[in-house]
Amino acid sequence: MIQGPSVKPGVIDLLGLLAYAELGSFFRLAGDAELAPSLRSKGQLAALAAAEQTHYQTLRERLVELGADPEEAMAPFVEPLDSWQERTAPQSWLESLVKTYVGDGIANDFYRKVAGLADEETADLVNGVLAETGRAGFVADTVRAALDEDPKLAGRLSLWARRLVGEALSQAQQVAVGRPELAALLAEEKAEGEAGGVSDLAAISRMFASLTEAHAARLAAMGLDE
Repeated sequence: MIQGPSVKPGVIDLLGLLAYAELGSFFRLAGDAELAPSLRSKGQLAALAAAEQTHYQTLRERLVELGADPEEAMAPFVEPLDSWQERTAPQSWLESLVKTYVGDGIANDFYRKVAGLADEETADLVNGVLAETGRAGFVADTVRAALDEDPKLAGRLSLWARRLVGEALSQAQQVAVGRPELAALLAEEKAEGEAGGVSDLAAISRMFASLTEAHAARLAAMGLDE
């Protein structure tokens, strides 16, 4: 796979991973739009799905610019991401929305962390692709409205959200471990003066632990408890 001389090892993996994730988000949001209970919700989710498709195209074009084949770059991540989707299949429309907010939220935090360890152009591209498109506000408002109508939903959705956090962190770690060049990017976050090897693993572990920081805020936005 060809890539520009200034591109760090792991950047192609990061962009391929994010591109496939954005493609998957497009299909999930389009499916959620079809199942939405109101025309207003259908329209809002369709617009969010369209934004994800635009993000996918942006990443695909960047991969081509770097001399990479987009499909080859995405291929290693098809099985792990599809497996994550199968393990966390929602049982209702509301569970699907919570999954989008919580699961995708943690995944996006992961992508931002990795991009911050790459070159500035890659970081800017990833941050632009992951910029808020109104999805978080829509999900939070929708879930809160549902809880107002039926407070008993809170317990089940809170449990679901906690499960998603564990699954998302586990999946992200598996992806990182399975792609040495991507893991090498993560290891660059190790403290100054640390040696490689075990310290690299420690740095990666610290990075994953930090991904839970925004979780409480996401739950609170939806009216759910820890």
